Amino acid sequence: MRIIIHIDLDAFFAQVEQRDHPELRGKPVVVGADPKQGKGRGVVSTASYEARKFGIRSGMPISIAYRKCPNCIFLPVDMPKYVENSNRIMALFKSFANKFEQASIDECYLDVSQRCTNFEQAIELAKKIKEKLWEQEKLTCSIGIGPNKLIAKIAAGQQKPNGLVCVSEKEVLDFLAPLDVDELLGVGPKTKEVLNSIGIYTIKELRKMQKTKLIELFGKFGATLYEFARGIDNSPLIEQWEPKSIGRQVTFEKNTKDVKTIFATLSKIVIETIQDLKAQKLKYKTITVKVRYEDFFTTSKAQTLETYHDDAATAQIIARKLLTSFLEDPRAIRLIGFSVSKLQKSKP
Repeated sequence: MRIIIHIDLDAFFAQVEQRDHPELRGKPVVVGADPKQGKGRGVVSTASYEARKFGIRSGMPISIAYRKCPNCIFLPVDMPKYVENSNRIMALFKSFANKFEQASIDECYLDVSQRCTNFEQAIELAKKIKEKLWEQEKLTCSIGIGPNKLIAKIAAGQQKPNGLVCVSEKEVLDFLAPLDVDELLGVGPKTKEVLNSIGIYTIKELRKMQKTKLIELFGKFGATLYEFARGIDNSPLIEQWEPKSIGRQVTFEKNTKDVKTIFATLSKIVIETIQDLKAQKLKYKTITVKVRYEDFFTTSKAQTLETYHDDAATAQIIARKLLTSFLEDPRAIRLIGFSVSKLQKSKP
């Protein structure tokens, strides 16, 4: 029997800011871009739970967030601070696990099967983790406990913020039954729309569908969906992630056709990306440049080199060449992005 714990730090970026600035506690805080009286660019990175009451969500354009709550406190993203906090916190969480997987800057999985012989012990361990987190960082988290990663993650989302939900093996089917289908990993808006169109809204209803029908509708993912609806997930914890790509993107303050500004911005994000790459002791083989025009049409071009590189000079030359073709378009540019992929470790 596996016992998996999923930990999700509550509104992480916003919570860190509220902790570091006590005057922000209890107030609606949005971490993202400057809204500039509703005309700002960029998106919401994190919204405090007070801000979420106004309908503000991560990924929402900052201008819409401002319209929903002009009195929210809007703060810039301070990524170095959040990464530093995350590193400390993840080290703390890892000390409680037999196996540990960091899923993102604010989420992780712990396999505690060897530390806990039953789910009651896992609950006590989860309480201890919460206590240690508060004692060390003055932050809260939501924890889900289950027999696999799927159930643990869904459980962690049921009682936010500062929740603790445990689902034992025998409780899995009853736990999943009333939940909306989009609680399952991989079920996004399009998949949900297809399921809803044939009268499938809950996981219990999904469970009645034949496996062959799901495969017909969704291909290989249909087979996964069939198992997920039954709470089956045998995926292991991945203790070491190899990044597939590294990159940056920038949204301009105003849509622009100014070639000097565009190329200067590209140069800056190329340098930052290559610094990241070298810090992780990696080399790249593929370079990609992305552009989003004023009408939000987004496109990209890539070039794969014959050999691996880790220098900024090569990246700059290729990136400028790829970007040049986009500048022939008469539309102004809203955003540019740069990334490197097909990565491999640098030799010592």
